[in-house]
Amino acid sequence: MRGVFFHLLKSTRNRRPFVQFHASTTPSPSSSFPALPNHHHLNIRPYFRSPFLSKNHISSSSSTSVAAAAATNGLRNGLISWYLGMIEARPVLTKSITAGVIFTAADVSSQMITLTPSDSFDPIRTLRMAGYGMLISGPSLHLWFNFASKLVPKRDLFSTLKKMILGQTVYGPIMTAIFFSSNAAVQGESGAEIVARLKRDMIPTLINGLVYWPVCDFITFRYIPVRLQPLVSNSFSFLWTIYITYMASLKKVNVD
Repeated sequence: MRGVFFHLLKSTRNRRPFVQFHASTTPSPSSSFPALPNHHHLNIRPYFRSPFLSKNHISSSSSTSVAAAAATNGLRNGLISWYLGMIEARPVLTKSITAGVIFTAADVSSQMITLTPSDSFDPIRTLRMAGYGMLISGPSLHLWFNFASKLVPKRDLFSTLKKMILGQTVYGPIMTAIFFSSNAAVQGESGAEIVARLKRDMIPTLINGLVYWPVCDFITFRYIPVRLQPLVSNSFSFLWTIYITYMASLKKVNVD
C-alpha cells in the first residue's frame, strides 16, 4: 500500500498543468509555490482540436461542392445544347412537343387550383389540352413567328411595337377562337353551342389577354432570336394556359 501511495505522489508532482504560462515569474521567498504571472503576459494554449475545423475537412467539403456544381452546370449545358440542336434539325416537331408538355403541365395546375373536394381530376381534359398544344399551338407558333419576322424583319423598338399589334389583333383572336371551338367540338357541342360559347367567353378572354400578353410579346420580339421565340412564348403561355383551360372547362351555354 505504501508503494502505491508514493507512486501516486510522484506522478502527481511530475504532472504538467493543462495551461502553460509563458512568462518569467519570481518565486516568493515566503512561499514554496511560484507566484502567479502577470495576466497581461498570459499565453494560453487550448488543448483540444475540432475535426470540423481541420484543413483537410474544409478542403474536402469545398472540393465536393465544386464538383457537384460543375456536374450540374455540365448537365444543364448539355440539355440546352441538345434542345437547340433539335430545334435546328426538327423545328416543328420539337416546338410541337414542347407546346404539348407545357399545355399538359398548365392544365394539371389549373385543375389542382380549381378542384373542389367533391370533384375529381379529369385526365381526358388534360389529354385534350396536350393534343391541342402538340397539334395546333406548337405548329402555329412556329409559322407565326417566322411569318412575323419576314413581314417585319427588324428588331428595333418601332418594329417590335408593330409585331405586338399584329399579335394582339390577328394571331391572338384567331387562336383564341380556334382554341374554344376545337375544345368544344371535341366534347360534342353543337355548332350553335360553340357560337354561344364564343359569344360568352371570347371578349373577356381577349380583354385579359391585353393585360398579360403585350409585355410578353415585347420581350419575345425585341430580345429573343426567331428560332427560340416559340419556346419563350410557350414559357410565357404557361400561366395564360392555366387561365384559358379553366375558361374552356366552363359549362356549355344553354341555347334552348
